[in-house]
Amino acid sequence: MNYDVFNGDADGLCALQQLRLTDPLDSFLVTGVKRDIRLLERVDAVSGDAITVLDISLDSNRSHLQRALANGASVQYFDHHFAGEIPEHPKLAAHIDTSPDTCTSLLVNAYLSGRCLAWAAVGAFGDNFDVRARAAAQALRLENTRLLQLRELGILLNYNAYGRTIADLHVPPDELFRRLHPYTDPLAFIADGATFADLRDGYAEDMAKAERVEPESVDARCAVYLFPAVAWAHRVSGVFANRLAKRSPERAHALLVELEQGGYLVSVRAPLQDPRGADALCRSFPTGGGRKAAAGINRLPEASLAVFVREFRAAYGRGS
Repeated sequence: MNYDVFNGDADGLCALQQLRLTDPLDSFLVTGVKRDIRLLERVDAVSGDAITVLDISLDSNRSHLQRALANGASVQYFDHHFAGEIPEHPKLAAHIDTSPDTCTSLLVNAYLSGRCLAWAAVGAFGDNFDVRARAAAQALRLENTRLLQLRELGILLNYNAYGRTIADLHVPPDELFRRLHPYTDPLAFIADGATFADLRDGYAEDMAKAERVEPESVDARCAVYLFPAVAWAHRVSGVFANRLAKRSPERAHALLVELEQGGYLVSVRAPLQDPRGADALCRSFPTGGGRKAAAGINRLPEASLAVFVREFRAAYGRGS
Protein backbone atom coordinates (compact mmCIF):
# COMPACT_ATOMS: atom_id res chain seq x y z
CA MET A 1 0.00 0.00 0.00
CA ASN A 2 1.17 3.51 -0.83
CA TYR A 3 0.10 6.45 1.31
CA ASP A 4 0.38 10.15 0.46
CA VAL A 5 0.01 12.15 3.67
CA PHE A 6 -0.13 15.89 3.09
CA ASN A 7 -1.23 19.18 4.54
CA GLY A 8 -4.36 20.37 2.73
CA ASP A 9 -2.97 23.86 2.08
CA ALA A 10 -1.25 25.22 -1.05
CA ASP A 11 2.21 24.07 0.03
CA GLY A 12 1.13 20.50 0.76
CA LEU A 13 -0.99 20.23 -2.39
CA CYS A 14 1.69 21.63 -4.69
CA ALA A 15 4.42 19.52 -3.12
CA LEU A 16 2.39 16.38 -3.78
CA GLN A 17 1.45 17.59 -7.26
CA GLN A 18 5.12 17.86 -8.19
CA LEU A 19 5.95 14.41 -6.87
CA ARG A 20 3.03 12.65 -8.53
CA LEU A 21 3.48 14.36 -11.88
CA THR A 22 7.09 13.17 -11.83
CA ASP A 23 6.44 9.77 -10.24
CA PRO A 24 2.81 8.71 -10.87
CA LEU A 25 1.59 6.40 -8.15
CA ASP A 26 -1.70 4.93 -7.00
CA SER A 27 -1.93 5.92 -3.37
CA PHE A 28 -4.32 6.37 -0.49
CA LEU A 29 -4.64 10.10 0.23
CA VAL A 30 -4.55 11.26 3.86
CA THR A 31 -5.17 14.97 4.43
CA GLY A 32 -7.44 17.47 6.16
CA VAL A 33 -7.96 21.13 6.97
CA LYS A 34 -4.92 23.35 7.45
CA ARG A 35 -4.70 22.86 11.21
CA ASP A 36 -5.19 19.08 10.99
CA ILE A 37 -1.51 18.15 11.12
CA ARG A 38 -1.39 14.94 13.17
CA LEU A 39 -2.17 12.96 10.05
CA LEU A 40 0.15 9.98 10.50
CA GLU A 41 -2.10 8.70 13.27
CA ARG A 42 -4.58 7.77 10.53
CA VAL A 43 -2.07 5.53 8.75
CA ASP A 44 -1.94 1.89 9.87
CA ALA A 45 1.13 0.90 7.88
CA VAL A 46 2.78 -2.51 7.81
CA SER A 47 5.94 -3.98 6.34
CA GLY A 48 6.22 -3.24 2.65
CA ASP A 49 4.05 -0.12 2.76
CA ALA A 50 5.47 3.18 1.50
CA ILE A 51 4.48 6.53 3.02
CA THR A 52 5.19 9.98 1.61
CA VAL A 53 4.68 12.79 4.13
CA LEU A 54 4.45 16.42 3.06
CA ASP A 55 4.25 19.68 4.98
CA ILE A 56 3.35 18.48 8.47
CA SER A 57 5.61 18.73 11.50
CA LEU A 58 7.66 15.64 12.27
CA ASP A 59 7.63 16.56 15.94
CA SER A 60 3.82 16.55 15.98
CA ASN A 61 3.76 13.12 14.31
CA ARG A 62 6.78 11.59 16.03
CA SER A 63 5.16 8.66 17.83
CA HIS A 64 3.15 7.58 14.76
CA LEU A 65 6.20 7.94 12.52
CA GLN A 66 8.16 5.71 14.88
CA ARG A 67 5.30 3.21 14.89
CA ALA A 68 5.22 3.07 11.08
CA LEU A 69 8.99 2.58 10.90
CA ALA A 70 8.87 -0.11 13.59
CA ASN A 71 6.19 -1.92 11.57
CA GLY A 72 8.52 -2.05 8.58
CA ALA A 73 7.09 0.74 6.42
CA SER A 74 9.37 3.07 4.49
CA VAL A 75 8.83 6.82 4.87
CA GLN A 76 9.87 9.74 2.70
CA TYR A 77 9.38 13.00 4.64
CA PHE A 78 9.45 16.56 3.24
CA ASP A 79 8.77 19.48 5.58
CA HIS A 80 9.85 22.93 6.83
CA HIS A 81 8.11 23.10 10.22
CA PHE A 82 9.69 22.53 13.63
CA ALA A 83 10.92 18.93 13.65
CA GLY A 84 12.83 18.46 16.88
CA GLU A 85 15.29 15.59 16.75
CA ILE A 86 15.03 13.72 13.46
CA PRO A 87 15.15 9.93 13.97
CA GLU A 88 17.89 7.98 12.26
CA HIS A 89 16.39 4.93 10.58
CA PRO A 90 17.30 3.06 7.39
CA LYS A 91 13.70 3.30 6.14
CA LEU A 92 13.36 7.04 6.75
CA ALA A 93 14.44 9.55 4.09
CA ALA A 94 14.04 12.97 5.70
CA HIS A 95 14.17 16.14 3.59
CA ILE A 96 13.59 18.71 6.32
CA ASP A 97 14.72 22.32 6.37
CA THR A 98 13.30 24.69 8.98
CA SER A 99 14.93 27.82 7.57
CA PRO A 100 12.48 30.75 7.68
CA ASP A 101 12.74 31.41 3.93
CA THR A 102 11.75 28.05 2.48
CA CYS A 103 8.68 25.84 2.20
CA THR A 104 7.89 22.24 1.36
CA SER A 105 7.12 22.94 -2.30
CA LEU A 106 10.57 24.46 -2.74
CA LEU A 107 12.20 21.49 -0.98
CA VAL A 108 10.42 19.12 -3.37
CA ASN A 109 11.40 21.34 -6.30
CA ALA A 110 15.06 21.00 -5.33
CA TYR A 111 14.67 17.24 -4.88
CA LEU A 112 13.17 16.98 -8.39
CA SER A 113 15.73 19.35 -9.93
CA GLY A 114 13.02 21.78 -11.01
CA ARG A 115 11.00 19.41 -13.18
CA CYS A 116 7.68 20.91 -12.04
CA LEU A 117 8.86 24.41 -11.27
CA ALA A 118 5.58 26.20 -12.00
CA TRP A 119 3.77 24.16 -9.36
CA ALA A 120 6.59 24.83 -6.89
CA ALA A 121 6.11 28.55 -7.47
CA VAL A 122 2.36 28.22 -6.85
CA GLY A 123 3.02 26.48 -3.54
CA ALA A 124 5.58 29.08 -2.46
CA PHE A 125 3.24 31.94 -3.34
CA GLY A 126 0.47 30.25 -1.37
CA ASP A 127 2.72 29.89 1.68
CA ASN A 128 3.48 33.64 1.62
CA PHE A 129 7.01 33.33 0.17
CA ASP A 130 6.57 35.85 -2.62
CA VAL A 131 10.25 36.74 -2.94
CA ARG A 132 11.37 33.11 -3.09
CA ALA A 133 8.53 32.22 -5.47
CA ARG A 134 9.43 35.01 -7.88
CA ALA A 135 13.11 34.09 -7.74
CA ALA A 136 12.37 30.43 -8.43
CA ALA A 137 9.97 31.29 -11.26
CA GLN A 138 12.51 33.40 -13.15
CA ALA A 139 13.55 30.29 -15.06
CA LEU A 140 9.98 30.03 -16.41
CA ARG A 141 10.37 33.40 -18.18
CA LEU A 142 6.72 34.25 -17.73
CA GLU A 143 5.15 37.62 -18.38
CA ASN A 144 4.21 39.37 -15.16
CA THR A 145 0.49 38.84 -15.79
CA ARG A 146 1.09 35.07 -15.94
CA LEU A 147 3.21 35.17 -12.80
CA LEU A 148 0.45 37.01 -11.00
CA GLN A 149 -1.96 34.24 -12.04
CA LEU A 150 0.32 31.67 -10.38
CA ARG A 151 0.40 33.84 -7.28
CA GLU A 152 -3.38 34.13 -7.19
CA LEU A 153 -3.78 30.37 -7.59
CA GLY A 154 -1.41 29.78 -4.68
CA ILE A 155 -3.33 32.18 -2.47
CA LEU A 156 -6.66 30.56 -3.39
CA LEU A 157 -5.40 27.03 -2.76
CA ASN A 158 -4.15 28.18 0.63
CA TYR A 159 -7.42 29.94 1.39
CA ASN A 160 -9.37 26.76 0.67
CA ALA A 161 -7.56 24.86 3.45
CA TYR A 162 -8.70 27.00 6.35
CA GLY A 163 -11.79 25.93 8.26
CA ARG A 164 -12.89 24.27 11.46
CA THR A 165 -13.93 21.15 9.54
CA ILE A 166 -13.93 19.91 5.95
CA ALA A 167 -17.54 21.14 5.70
CA ASP A 168 -16.28 24.74 6.00
CA LEU A 169 -14.11 24.38 2.89
CA HIS A 170 -15.18 24.99 -0.69
CA VAL A 171 -13.45 21.78 -1.86
CA PRO A 172 -12.11 18.93 0.34
CA PRO A 173 -8.31 18.85 -0.05
CA ASP A 174 -8.18 15.28 -1.36
CA GLU A 175 -10.75 16.15 -4.02
CA LEU A 176 -8.89 19.36 -4.83
CA PHE A 177 -5.71 17.39 -5.42
CA ARG A 178 -7.57 15.07 -7.80
CA ARG A 179 -8.78 18.12 -9.75
CA LEU A 180 -5.27 19.58 -9.92
CA HIS A 181 -3.45 16.39 -10.78
CA PRO A 182 -4.23 16.13 -14.54
CA TYR A 183 -2.57 19.51 -15.16
CA THR A 184 1.17 19.68 -15.73
CA ASP A 185 0.76 23.45 -16.15
CA PRO A 186 -1.06 25.38 -13.41
CA LEU A 187 -2.00 28.04 -15.95
CA ALA A 188 -3.98 25.40 -17.82
CA PHE A 189 -5.81 24.51 -14.61
CA ILE A 190 -6.72 28.17 -14.17
CA ALA A 191 -7.99 28.44 -17.74
CA ASP A 192 -9.91 25.17 -17.93
CA GLY A 193 -11.84 24.70 -14.72
CA ALA A 194 -14.68 26.19 -12.73
CA THR A 195 -12.83 25.38 -9.49
CA PHE A 196 -10.56 28.41 -9.82
CA ALA A 197 -13.51 30.74 -10.40
CA ASP A 198 -15.43 29.31 -7.42
CA LEU A 199 -12.44 29.77 -5.10
CA ARG A 200 -11.84 33.29 -6.40
CA ASP A 201 -15.46 34.30 -5.72
CA GLY A 202 -15.45 32.83 -2.23
CA TYR A 203 -12.12 34.45 -1.42
CA ALA A 204 -13.29 37.89 -2.55
CA GLU A 205 -16.47 37.68 -0.47
CA ASP A 206 -14.70 36.49 2.69
CA MET A 207 -11.83 38.97 2.41
CA ALA A 208 -14.27 41.85 2.03
CA LYS A 209 -15.77 40.86 5.39
CA ALA A 210 -12.33 40.57 6.97
CA GLU A 211 -11.31 44.03 5.78
CA ARG A 212 -14.20 45.52 7.75
CA VAL A 213 -12.82 44.17 11.06
CA GLU A 214 -10.84 46.77 13.01
CA PRO A 215 -7.83 45.63 15.07
CA GLU A 216 -8.28 45.24 18.80
CA SER A 217 -4.91 46.92 19.22
CA VAL A 218 -2.23 48.15 16.85
CA ASP A 219 1.07 50.02 17.02
CA ALA A 220 4.25 50.22 14.97
CA ARG A 221 5.41 46.72 15.91
CA CYS A 222 2.34 44.62 16.77
CA ALA A 223 -1.30 44.24 15.77
CA VAL A 224 -3.97 42.00 17.30
CA TYR A 225 -7.24 41.15 15.52
CA LEU A 226 -10.25 39.35 16.98
CA PHE A 227 -12.72 37.66 14.62
CA PRO A 228 -16.14 36.16 15.47
CA ALA A 229 -16.98 32.44 15.59
CA VAL A 230 -18.34 32.16 12.03
CA ALA A 231 -17.30 30.00 9.09
CA TRP A 232 -16.01 32.85 6.91
CA ALA A 233 -13.67 34.01 9.68
CA HIS A 234 -12.09 30.55 9.90
CA ARG A 235 -11.78 30.31 6.12
CA VAL A 236 -10.07 33.66 5.81
CA SER A 237 -7.89 33.67 8.94
CA GLY A 238 -4.67 32.43 7.37
CA VAL A 239 -4.79 34.32 4.08
CA PHE A 240 -5.87 37.55 5.78
CA ALA A 241 -2.98 37.22 8.23
CA ASN A 242 -0.68 36.81 5.21
CA ARG A 243 -2.19 39.92 3.60
CA LEU A 244 -1.62 41.92 6.76
CA ALA A 245 1.99 40.73 6.91
CA LYS A 246 2.61 41.89 3.33
CA ARG A 247 0.83 45.20 3.92
CA SER A 248 2.93 46.03 7.00
CA PRO A 249 6.16 44.00 6.76
CA GLU A 250 7.68 45.69 9.80
CA ARG A 251 4.81 44.58 12.05
CA ALA A 252 3.92 41.26 13.71
CA HIS A 253 0.28 40.20 13.50
CA ALA A 254 -1.88 37.97 15.67
CA LEU A 255 -5.32 37.02 14.39
CA LEU A 256 -7.61 35.26 16.85
CA VAL A 257 -10.90 33.63 15.83
CA GLU A 258 -13.43 32.86 18.55
CA LEU A 259 -14.33 29.17 18.86
CA GLU A 260 -17.92 28.09 19.47
CA GLN A 261 -16.80 25.84 22.32
CA GLY A 262 -14.87 28.71 23.91
CA GLY A 263 -11.36 29.96 23.47
CA TYR A 264 -9.62 31.08 20.30
CA LEU A 265 -7.94 29.76 17.19
CA VAL A 266 -4.74 31.79 16.78
CA SER A 267 -2.70 32.70 13.69
CA VAL A 268 0.62 34.49 14.19
CA ARG A 269 2.73 36.10 11.47
CA ALA A 270 6.19 37.35 12.32
CA PRO A 271 7.28 40.58 10.61
CA LEU A 272 8.33 39.85 7.04
CA GLN A 273 11.36 42.05 7.64
CA ASP A 274 12.51 39.61 10.35
CA PRO A 275 10.49 36.39 9.96
CA ARG A 276 11.40 34.57 13.15
CA GLY A 277 9.98 33.45 16.46
CA ALA A 278 6.36 32.60 15.60
CA ASP A 279 6.90 28.87 16.14
CA ALA A 280 8.59 29.33 19.52
CA LEU A 281 5.85 31.67 20.72
CA CYS A 282 3.02 29.36 19.69
CA ARG A 283 4.71 26.18 20.95
CA SER A 284 4.84 27.75 24.41
CA PHE A 285 1.06 27.23 24.56
CA PRO A 286 -0.70 23.82 24.41
CA THR A 287 -1.88 22.93 20.86
CA GLY A 288 0.58 25.45 19.36
CA GLY A 289 3.05 24.88 16.54
CA GLY A 290 4.18 26.00 13.12
CA ARG A 291 7.28 27.52 11.57
CA LYS A 292 9.49 30.51 12.30
CA ALA A 293 7.62 32.99 10.12
CA ALA A 294 4.06 31.72 10.61
CA ALA A 295 2.53 29.63 13.36
CA GLY A 296 -0.66 29.11 15.28
CA ILE A 297 -2.50 27.73 18.28
CA ASN A 298 -5.43 25.40 17.67
CA ARG A 299 -7.19 26.32 20.91
CA LEU A 300 -6.12 29.10 23.21
CA PRO A 301 -8.30 29.08 26.37
CA GLU A 302 -10.08 32.32 27.15
CA ALA A 303 -8.21 32.48 30.45
CA SER A 304 -4.91 32.52 28.55
CA LEU A 305 -5.79 35.40 26.22
CA ALA A 306 -4.11 38.12 28.28
CA VAL A 307 -1.03 35.94 28.74
CA PHE A 308 -0.80 35.30 24.99
CA VAL A 309 -1.13 38.99 24.11
CA ARG A 310 1.54 39.86 26.67
CA GLU A 311 3.92 37.20 25.31
CA PHE A 312 3.20 38.25 21.73
CA ARG A 313 4.08 41.84 22.54
CA ALA A 314 7.16 40.77 24.47
CA ALA A 315 8.35 38.79 21.46
CA TYR A 316 7.75 41.45 18.82
CA GLY A 317 7.18 44.79 20.55
CA ARG A 318 10.82 45.66 21.18
CA GLY A 319 11.53 49.20 20.15
CA SER A 320 7.84 50.14 19.96
